Amino acid sequence: MAQDLALAQAHAFSLSRILMVPITLFKSGDEFDVLPSDELDDEDDLEIVHEYEPW
Repeated sequence: MAQDLALAQAHAFSLSRILMVPITLFKSGDEFDVLPSDELDDEDDLEIVHEYEPW
């Protein structure tokens, strides 16, 4: 699982720098994923791991 987290962190950082928007890394169940921070809703059942700022 640590390898999955490292891969998700690398993708989140890179995506944030490419799009120049905040990106949130979150865990849902046993999986990690990333989305632009403004696409997350308060009622989503997600465990926020980190938010990456492009600046």
